[in-house]
Amino acid sequence: MDVSFISVLALGFVLGIKHAIEPDHIIAVSTIASRSKKLSQSSLAGVFWGIGHTATLFIVGICLLIIKGEIPEKWAMSLEFLVGIMLVYLGITTLTAFKRVRIHHHYHEPGHKHPSENYSYIKSVCIGLVHGLAGSGAMVLLTMSTVKSVFESAIYILIFGIGTIFGMLFFTTILGIPFIISAKRVEANKTLTQITGAISTVFGIYYMYNLGIGEGLFKMWLQ
Repeated sequence: MDVSFISVLALGFVLGIKHAIEPDHIIAVSTIASRSKKLSQSSLAGVFWGIGHTATLFIVGICLLIIKGEIPEKWAMSLEFLVGIMLVYLGITTLTAFKRVRIHHHYHEPGHKHPSENYSYIKSVCIGLVHGLAGSGAMVLLTMSTVKSVFESAIYILIFGIGTIFGMLFFTTILGIPFIISAKRVEANKTLTQITGAISTVFGIYYMYNLGIGEGLFKMWLQ
């Protein structure tokens, strides 16, 4: 492995961190962080998001590189539109969380994991999968312009993915702090959670509008 390729991998790691903090990624995962009961749960939500994101980037990206194909613009934008739908769904479910759940204290044996923790991790992986699928086309173009072989591409995508995991781990930990601090103050926690849900919903609607009207996706669908 020559020095130039190592430099490319280092760049891929940094770009992965930068990619993790894109607004739609942070907003989506913040809806899970807002409902975390422990800081470690919020942090792990970021890790599992990164795992899901890397999995689809790797699988779809390598398949496209092997067949030397690209995702048509219409389909690439449609996958991006799916992200908008997901953001609205996450926002609405976060907004209505306090209406569905009776707030009360649970006492568990030390070391016992609450079922909601497993659910949040699965949810994080699913969010990451959607984001990875939506970004796979751009990832292929970036990889093709950066490295020469499929083997090098595979390594590059994995390093990029590790960068996104580190980036999201850091930011979901930061995001989780206000919610953990306010956990025992029901009204404050409810307000923060609902603000998070509202941001996700509004941003999701804007995201879909921008793709559909601003970038002409709806016209593509009708052609």
